[in-house]
Amino acid sequence: MLQTTIQKTVRCKGIGLHSGKQVELTLRPAPEDTGILFSVRNGSGSTFLSPKPELVVDTGLATTLGNGRDEVATVEHLLAAIRGMDIDNILIEVVGSEVPIMDGSSASFVYLLRQAGVRPLSKGRTVLAVKKPIRYEKDGRSISARPYHGFRIDYSIDFDHPLIGRQKFSFEVTPRTFSEIAKARTFGFLKEVEYLHANGLALGGSLDNAIVLDEFNVLNADGLRFDDEFVRHKVLDFIGDMAVMGKPIHGHFEVHASGHSLNNEFLRYLDERAADYLETVTTPARPQAAPVPVEDGIDVVPAVA
Repeated sequence: MLQTTIQKTVRCKGIGLHSGKQVELTLRPAPEDTGILFSVRNGSGSTFLSPKPELVVDTGLATTLGNGRDEVATVEHLLAAIRGMDIDNILIEVVGSEVPIMDGSSASFVYLLRQAGVRPLSKGRTVLAVKKPIRYEKDGRSISARPYHGFRIDYSIDFDHPLIGRQKFSFEVTPRTFSEIAKARTFGFLKEVEYLHANGLALGGSLDNAIVLDEFNVLNADGLRFDDEFVRHKVLDFIGDMAVMGKPIHGHFEVHASGHSLNNEFLRYLDERAADYLETVTTPARPQAAPVPVEDGIDVVPAVA
C-alpha cells in the first residue's frame, strides 16, 4: 500500500477547549515521509512539532504536545480522523495553540479531510507492527496488545452512572468503518464541568461540544447519537492517542477503562522498548484482517504509580 496525503488545502475555525477563544486550523498536503507535522504559529514565527510519545506534555483535559517552548493542545480527535482515513503525510497549521474542539468528536475533521480528498504518493507505507504480546496495567485499568494484521480495538468501560454502566465496543479501524465512531462526542459530568469553569479551566467546554451528565440524565437537548456513545468516544480517543507514535500501529488492542494518561504511558513504554515489541514493516495491499498465531506467553507490565 502506498503512502497518502490530502489533495488540496482546507481550513476551519472553531472554539478552543482550553481558552474558549476562536482558533484557526489549516490542513495542507505533504510529501512522502513527512508524517504528521504540526506548525504552531506564535508571535515570532512557527514551531514545528512531529508527534512523539515523549512530546506529550499534558493529558489532563486532552492530549497536548509541546517542546518546552510551544504547545498544541487537544490534538487527539484530529489525529484520530487522520489515522482513521489512512492519511500518512499532512501539515497541520494551528493558530491559537490548540486544535478547535468543534462538536467534541472527529466528525468535522472527517468532513474537512473528505473535502480535501486523499491521494496516493509514490513510496510504500510503513507501519509499526506489534510482534510480541504485552499487557500494561495500572490501578484496575489496562491495555493489552498482540500481533494482528490491521488495527483492531476491543474497548470496555465501567462507570457508576445509570446511563453508562458497563459498555463494550469492538472495532476494526479502516476508512470504511471509521464513520461508526467519528461522531461520538467527548463527555463529562456536570459537577466536574462546574469545577473546571470556576477555576478558569476548559473555558470553551459547553453543551455544544460535549455530552454533559448530571446524576441521572444527559443534559444535551439532542440526547445521545448512539446508545453506547461513551465507549465509542473512548475508542476514538485511543486511536488519536496511538497516532502520537508518528507511524500507524498494527495490532489487536484490548483496553479497559483507559484514558489519555495511561494511553501515553503505554505508548512511551512501547517506544522505549520498540526492539522488543515492535517491528517496522512495509505494508502490501490491505489484507483481510485475521489474527496472527502467537506464542502463549505475554509480558505483563504493572505500571508504577
